[in-house]
Amino acid sequence: MRSRIALALLACGVAAGMLAQAPAPPKPGPETKKLDVFAGKWVGESEMKPGPFGPGGKVTNEDDCTWFEGGWQLVCRSSGNGPMGPTKGEGVLAWSNEEKVYKYQGFDSMGMMMTATGKVDGNTWTWTGQDKMGGKLIHSRYTIVKPTPTTQTFKWETSEDGKTWTTLMEGKSTKK
Repeated sequence: MRSRIALALLACGVAAGMLAQAPAPPKPGPETKKLDVFAGKWVGESEMKPGPFGPGGKVTNEDDCTWFEGGWQLVCRSSGNGPMGPTKGEGVLAWSNEEKVYKYQGFDSMGMMMTATGKVDGNTWTWTGQDKMGGKLIHSRYTIVKPTPTTQTFKWETSEDGKTWTTLMEGKSTKK
């Protein structure tokens, strides 16, 4: 009987020791934390140029970007109104430790799905991607300049060859 009690106590001690030595979950690094410049609620206004995404005109939007559980991904939900009517969208921004690059994945209520990789240089973020539209491969470049923590300007450009760029939209957002 004593040997069973001793064995049970030993097993409990080993299990407690294993739990105490379990590694802590990983924490986001400084690259991920740089995305915090986009966190919060933003209100924007832009001008869409006539082109493959519609007739052009004034676009208004509201974005709400919050950190997903664990702090690795920033989830942005948007709503807006433009020449083609109201839209909703959702996107995720994150740092890829594997690829050493920022990544974006998003979709909207107009049927678009987008992927992009990003880089930051000072207060300028540049996101580039390639997606099919109407059977054609379209290159996109989305540049965001953050002159202050509460303002940002942006320009969305597209290209069929990845060399000659056409501006599709330009605007400004302000943090609420």
